Amino acid sequence: MAGINSPQPDLNRNRLPTLFEVLSRRTLPPVDLFSFYIYMRDQQRSVDYLDFWLDVAQHMSLCRHYVRELRRSVMIGTPKGEDAQSKRSSAVLENLGEMNHPAAGPSMFNTEKEKNQDAQMSAFLREQSDTGDVVAPQGHSPSHSVGSNSGHNLGNMSSERPRPSFMSSPLEFTSDSNSPAHTVARADIRASAEKILYTFLLPGAEREIILPHAITQDITISIEERGRDDPEVFDAAKDYVFQAMERDAFPGFLRMKALGNLVPPSMMLRLIVGLLSMFAAFWVGFILIFLDYPHHTRVWLIIPFTVGIYALCSHQYALDPILALAGYSEYTFMSFSKIREPFVKRLLNKRALMVLMVTAITDAALVLLFVLVPGKRL
Repeated sequence: MAGINSPQPDLNRNRLPTLFEVLSRRTLPPVDLFSFYIYMRDQQRSVDYLDFWLDVAQHMSLCRHYVRELRRSVMIGTPKGEDAQSKRSSAVLENLGEMNHPAAGPSMFNTEKEKNQDAQMSAFLREQSDTGDVVAPQGHSPSHSVGSNSGHNLGNMSSERPRPSFMSSPLEFTSDSNSPAHTVARADIRASAEKILYTFLLPGAEREIILPHAITQDITISIEERGRDDPEVFDAAKDYVFQAMERDAFPGFLRMKALGNLVPPSMMLRLIVGLLSMFAAFWVGFILIFLDYPHHTRVWLIIPFTVGIYALCSHQYALDPILALAGYSEYTFMSFSKIREPFVKRLLNKRALMVLMVTAITDAALVLLFVLVPGKRL
């Protein structure tokens, strides 16, 4: 089932991707979720906001998976003699539909059908929390759920069911679905909501993110005092974080990954190499002129000039043209991944040819100047 709902990259996209497409794993390197995570960690220094978004999206998927299991068990057969409360819960589950939309995105991107389904799901989970009426899926055993294995301990739960690591490989994020493969217990949803609250939102939390006080206070009261754990609790915070990343981080990410293929340490290395090479080229060039060396000897200046201009142009445009034409992009210092996003690959190839042209013209002009200028021995 997870494979059916896995988001598929759009290979026919003739534009740069949006943040929602990146977060939904509908893009390929170098503008995929893994690259965005590395950018948020190394460049923006605000990876906690992305981790919060991913944990909330996983919480939404956990809730959908739980409700989907309950709905299927209801469709198989409703036990006789159940009370009116259970019958009402069964009716709500039957009206929810399959809930197969895979991406848990910001509310402004959801269709009316998805909004209605999510609202009904949240209302159902709130009703369960208020009444304690928990419908167990047929064949469900408490020993198979995450909550029972962890003893309802939040710390143990986070170690047994961690969110996928973003530090292993870019390939991890191209096909995975957020839906867990195991049976979800009601306690798992509660533990997931508390984990998000205690990790990101409470003052002094381990990875506290800065949100408007009204949002954090409302979430805290809803979870700790009202006992809520439905996805709607985090809607305001999720939308706020999405807009903040879209405004403050994503444009820089696109500039770095879609218009260039180097990270800042590599750019600094190229700047140093370029300046040293240009210094050596000018120094040797003036020596050859003022010692009146022949023109064919001065042609060797093409080597330091070419190295220097190539390195400086690579720094200026944040793009190594040879790497780009070879189809590679740097995601950490001296670590490269294949460029697989079609539109980005075409864009980088065009920019690489432009950088090579600028390099060749500047290099030719300087070499001809130092080769053809008349020599004069001092």
